[in-house]
Amino acid sequence: MTNVWSPEVVWSRPENERDGTPLIVMFHGYLSHERDLIGLAPMLPDEFTLASVRAPHALGPGYTWFPLLHEPEYSIDRVTSAVDDVISWLETVEQRHSSVTLLGFSMGMAVATSVLRRRPAGIDAVVGLSGFAIPTPSDYFADDALRARRTPLFWGRGDADQIITEDKIEFTNEWAHAATDLTKMMYTGLAHSINQAEMGHVAEFLRAKVLTA
Repeated sequence: MTNVWSPEVVWSRPENERDGTPLIVMFHGYLSHERDLIGLAPMLPDEFTLASVRAPHALGPGYTWFPLLHEPEYSIDRVTSAVDDVISWLETVEQRHSSVTLLGFSMGMAVATSVLRRRPAGIDAVVGLSGFAIPTPSDYFADDALRARRTPLFWGRGDADQIITEDKIEFTNEWAHAATDLTKMMYTGLAHSINQAEMGHVAEFLRAKVLTA
């Protein structure tokens, strides 16, 4: 029997208050940790239960899901290993919830979109903030099935973001338009970060695409 990955998770609700609530699973960025994105809770609709997940690999001051794409240690296998672990864990918790939304920042968006691309069924929406989708063709991803579903995707980024390279942006734009029901927002003067205006739009997206769907 395969062991299920058991990550460190910060929840926004105690266990006895989670049943039947819509779930948002949060994936932090490179060198961050599970307590980072949970701070967005006050700007998200109260109906949701949030689960902020720690990446599996300790590195520097935080954690990472896989090596950076330009590093020699990077490979698509490192990505798929992380995604398989996330899916195995998600399958242990998702049955308790009325819907599942994935939210990722930076590298966390790569994780969220890769989980969606691997297993489109059961994912109601994805929120990607200042991030990208993995720009690598792979039979691992079920993009044909995703194109048939047109899962709602919110993709927000700032026009002053110097971290996410143009090739990743171009691939993500092409993929998202082709495979998802895309809501794309650009924020003037925003660097590699999140601002209140963006979170207001995320809340509107979640109410429209998840809570009233």
